[in-house]
Amino acid sequence: MSLVELIAQADERGLAASGLACLDRCVPLLGGDDEVLRPLWGSLAEDSAPSPGGDWAERLEQARGALDALDPLGEEDAEGAGDEAVLLARRMLAAAPAARSAAEVRQWADACSVASLQIHRLLDPAEDGAPADSLPEALDSVRAAGNPAPGPAEGMSPLVAGELRRQITVLELLAGHGRAGLRQALEVSTEGRRVLRAVVSRRARGRV
Repeated sequence: MSLVELIAQADERGLAASGLACLDRCVPLLGGDDEVLRPLWGSLAEDSAPSPGGDWAERLEQARGALDALDPLGEEDAEGAGDEAVLLARRMLAAAPAARSAAEVRQWADACSVASLQIHRLLDPAEDGAPADSLPEALDSVRAAGNPAPGPAEGMSPLVAGELRRQITVLELLAGHGRAGLRQALEVSTEGRRVLRAVVSRRARGRV
């Protein structure tokens, strides 16, 4: 199935994991380490009710506080600096719902999917820093297409193709295995975060 179809059919846990995985891979843009969102992953593995004020909401606020303290650029600074990738990552975090209802996390997961693909396109040297508001039709179409095969993909830069594969894989793991698929989903996200961290590091060196 396509990414769009997988999001449409996912349950609450799968949607929350999908949005969280997108945010987790983009944490390097906010100055976060590999563990800052781990408590949120833990809440998805528990059987606690996804209600306001539950473990998810509490851990979300803790993660926001930690990332706000670490983030090298506040939203106004990021906007003023024209750093669209950082701004998109901050908005993903800000939009995370306190209530893990299917309706709210579906909207968040879909928005995170688009934002993360935009971030990867912005950071890919092959895209030459194209602005987020010039998102080509090709990026919309890849979300409606199936999982791209490994290697170069038509109409997609390498970073975007890799991110698309990871988004689809996370949703497939949760759809096929439920809570048992969370560990593998986390591993997929960790791999993507390492890729993006390397890209962010090269980007920072290029600004010096």
